[in-house]
Amino acid sequence: MIRAYRLDGSAEIILPGQPPAALDADILWLDLVNPDRAEEHLAESLLCIPIPTRDDLKDIEPSSRLYVENGGVYMTASLVYKVESDLPELTDIAFILVGNRLVTIRYGEPKAFALFSAALLRIPGKYKTGSELMARLLETIVDRTAEVLEVAVARVDALSAEVFVDRKAAKRRPPRFLEDKLIDIASHHRLVSKARDSLVTLSRLMTFLVSLPDVRNDHEAEELCRIVTRDVQSLSEHAGFVSNNITFLLDASLGLINVEQNAIIKIFSIASVVFLPPTLVASVYGMNFQFMPELAWNYGYALALVGMLLSAIIPFLFFRWKGWL
Repeated sequence: MIRAYRLDGSAEIILPGQPPAALDADILWLDLVNPDRAEEHLAESLLCIPIPTRDDLKDIEPSSRLYVENGGVYMTASLVYKVESDLPELTDIAFILVGNRLVTIRYGEPKAFALFSAALLRIPGKYKTGSELMARLLETIVDRTAEVLEVAVARVDALSAEVFVDRKAAKRRPPRFLEDKLIDIASHHRLVSKARDSLVTLSRLMTFLVSLPDVRNDHEAEELCRIVTRDVQSLSEHAGFVSNNITFLLDASLGLINVEQNAIIKIFSIASVVFLPPTLVASVYGMNFQFMPELAWNYGYALALVGMLLSAIIPFLFFRWKGWL
């Protein structure tokens, strides 16, 4: 699908079956969403530039993501989307500046694009050049990434409060509570790592964009790009901090799981030591030898029971005194 946005913020869909002879002068932005080959050919004929395919967008080489060709400036960035799901993903989006127009090619639905297109209608005629429009779009994308990180921080804080509780609350936890939380930690780590990857590509794109003559000649677009560049750098540092917190939470959760397992093993070990002496006494007097003087005692059975009881109580008290229980 090809959406054409005009200077007044209105949008229309251009269909391959009813192509215009040429693009109107007031069309500032062409947004290609999941274009097929027919729509790609139509865009190429209207813009007179080659349109990168989906496979081209997946190329990770910097020279294939940021370049100038046939009068068009081609830039590709990876944006995070599906952040509300358990499996957030990255989608590669191409930004092309050709003449005074911005062209975007995407095969995903990042929320920033919906927010930006809605804002165009609220302030019609605000943007006059494709460079300024792209700078504002990138600003919206960075703001959306900041929101994603804020959501991740809130989720990590809530998860940390569930993991780090006092001993009384920890004893009331259901079985395998911490093991289940490891899945949540992995989900948060995936979201933050995807956001960090997106910020890295945006940082490269912003550095390339600021160096363009058209942007440097547009004072407002240049200043906005520099602001967005600083925001990307600060968000990258913040994302690294959040990632370190998640790593600490993961290590701490694994450590608590080991502590709980060691506590269970300690209980079994102490129980084995406590019941070992009574078992020894019972084994001695369970032997079938003919000459055992204690078998003829009137109180031999009672004394054997008392000896078994004392041999269990004394190790138990010793462990309590040592603080092992």
